[in-house]
Formats: sequence, C-alpha cells, structure tokens
Amino acid sequence: MKLNNLEDFDALGDDHIGTSEDTPLRSDAFKLTNQEKIDLIKEDVRHIMETLGLDLTDDSLQGTPNRVAKMFVNEIFGGLHPDKKPKASTFDNKYKYGEMLVEKNITVYSTCEHHLLPIVGRAHVAYISNGTVVGLSKMNRIVDYYAKRPQVQERLTIQIVKELQAVLNTDDVACVIDAKHLCVNSRGIRDIESSTVTSEFGGKFKDPQVKRELLDYIQLDTEF
Repeated sequence: MKLNNLEDFDALGDDHIGTSEDTPLRSDAFKLTNQEKIDLIKEDVRHIMETLGLDLTDDSLQGTPNRVAKMFVNEIFGGLHPDKKPKASTFDNKYKYGEMLVEKNITVYSTCEHHLLPIVGRAHVAYISNGTVVGLSKMNRIVDYYAKRPQVQERLTIQIVKELQAVLNTDDVACVIDAKHLCVNSRGIRDIESSTVTSEFGGKFKDPQVKRELLDYIQLDTEF
C-alpha cells in the first residue's frame, strides 16, 4: 500500500491493517537502558499533558508522567525486549499422548499499535505433539510476551503460533484469539458490542476435521 499523506496514515489505522508479521523494530531499539527510556518518555508524557492544558502541579497529576513511562517500558510494552522472552523448556512425550492439547481462555492484554489503546480478550492455543511437550504455563507466558507490545491482532496470532512451532519442532500448532479493541469500542465508530476473531492453523490443524475438533473444544463449558 502506498501512503501519500497524513490522511492515508490515519486510514491505515482505522482499517486495522498491519504491515508485517514481525514487530517493526529499529536496529538500535535496545541501545538505551530501560531507565534511560523511562527518563525520556517521562518528559514526552509531561509535554503531552501540558500541551493539553493540564496542571501538573496538581497532587493527582504530578506523578503521572513517571507512572506512564514506567508502565510503558516495564509493563505493557515489556514484550518488546528479547530478554523478557520466556524460556520454554520442552520434555519428551513419555506418556505417548497423541491427541491435540488445548490451552483455552488464556487472558490477552495487548495494545493497538495504531492508537495505543487496549486490546482485551482470550486466546486459545493448541498443538499436537510429535514427541515433545511443553509446560502448560509456558503457553500462557508466550501469549503474554507477544501481547506486551504494540500489536495488531493478526500479527499476535501468527507470532504465537510461530513461536510454539519453533519450541515444539512441529507445524501442528494453532491459535484462535477473540478480543475487544478499545480503538473500535471507545472511539471512532464506538461499537461497544463488537469483538475481533483471528486464527492461525498450522500443519494438521489445516485439515477441516481437526480444525472442527479444536473449535468444538473451545466451545466446551469449563466453568467450575
């Protein structure tokens, strides 16, 4: 897509289009320390708030620039740093379990890269072992790692699948995400009811029967 002016860039965000399945990062993305990033972002947030006319001498607002900067670097965008990538230890499938394993209803908290507003939903991740298994909590941690960065949901879904395919050394991995985007729910069209569903099916999960089985598992009532 060729972008010619500011209106084109605005439309890109509203149309929810991503440009790459890899998170766009500069080559010097990690040249600064986390504290150096916090110090710089703090001043940028202060400038934004002052430009909006807010009084930063108010007790309630004084600490906001620092709080936002720390939140950006250490929390909601912490998944940008490769040092935060979870170490997913694998084990031999000694019990010879040959059916799909589904980890469903994994909480997703991410941030839309077009408006920096929250994406909140659930991820359902599945794989079929080819001799190797991974700890269940590692699936949640992989989802959380890739969610903690500016994202589009399509990319997030693909990144989760590719990471688990690499960890498990198999193509037989799938992910379905159902999430609400506050850039849709709270601004623009302001549709509070809609959600976005994305999926990525690898290997055996491309087979319609296997895909149907996964979707049936996702629909199971697991309330206890």
